[in-house]
Amino acid sequence: MASADSQPRFGQSVKGLLSDKVASCSGDVMALTRQVLKGSRSQELLGQAARNMVIQEDAILHSEDSLRKMSIITTHLQYQQEAIQKNVEHSKNLQDQLRHLLK
Repeated sequence: MASADSQPRFGQSVKGLLSDKVASCSGDVMALTRQVLKGSRSQELLGQAARNMVIQEDAILHSEDSLRKMSIITTHLQYQQEAIQKNVEHSKNLQDQLRHLLK
């Protein structure tokens, strides 16, 4: 009869241990799920950062190209300014010559 009494206790303790293990595993699964979701979010953020870098790189390349063109335009404007200054000096010389002739 002692073995009949110990049988239900053993079954109950096994059920209790099993229940504890299931609860523990459930907690582990939830923690794992949170980590996977966190990793997934990190992956999304990394992907977005990579896309933003590509966009910024294109903007930088476009800006570099614009600066190069502006430098060329500046050089051409300097040449034109020098030509205008020479023409102004030349016209002053011509005005002086005309004044001298008209005297």
